[in-house]
Amino acid sequence: MKTITKKLFIATFSLILLSGLSSCNAIKNANNKQKGAVIGATSGAILGAIIGNNAGKGGNGKLGAVIGGVVGGAAGVIIGHDMDKQAQKIEKEVPGAKVERVDDGIVVTFDDNGGGVYFATNKYNINTDSRTTLNKLAGVLYEFPDTRILVVGHTDSVGSESYNMRLSKRRAKSVSGYLTREKGLSSSRFTTRWFGETKPTHDNSTAAGRAKNRRVNIVILPSQKMIEKAKKESIKD
Repeated sequence: MKTITKKLFIATFSLILLSGLSSCNAIKNANNKQKGAVIGATSGAILGAIIGNNAGKGGNGKLGAVIGGVVGGAAGVIIGHDMDKQAQKIEKEVPGAKVERVDDGIVVTFDDNGGGVYFATNKYNINTDSRTTLNKLAGVLYEFPDTRILVVGHTDSVGSESYNMRLSKRRAKSVSGYLTREKGLSSSRFTTRWFGETKPTHDNSTAAGRAKNRRVNIVILPSQKMIEKAKKESIKD
């Protein structure tokens, strides 16, 4: 009986807290039904946030495996609470970041349309403005060490598909490398993926659309350690 009561208390308290944080755009994007899904379900909503309308098309199995499943029940509520706090902090402190709370994760998008982390044409080096943004993001990531970080690179359709695939890889590696080598975050937390021009979220026939397709997503996910800790907390008497 104590266990059931505690689970109900955690769920109720977390929902009250979420309503109190509703002014944060990242929290508004959270879907409590998604966060309450059963363990083992594929995080399709996160895939959609990263690769747009191409989420349901072939070739996404490996990325889905990296993202993992959705944690449900009381443990999911605990993780959701921690992720909400982190999302709110990123939105507040990191300029140019579009922050979305999706499933158990946080999707941060930086694009060339004033996104805070951007690259010169055909370049993949981290410029001065991008360093400032990534420094602020690194500060938040330090505060939440029990998370995994996925960096995903994309390009627009200008240039050959093979060239853009290499360019998106270099940009994703450049961002993850800066956060690990320059800012000291553990490399064991990081995974990189890249899609070149193959996953546009906007129309490549317009300059504005191409700018949004030249993007890097940083996805923050709960680690296995974080999941196990949440499970233990959810069943304590």
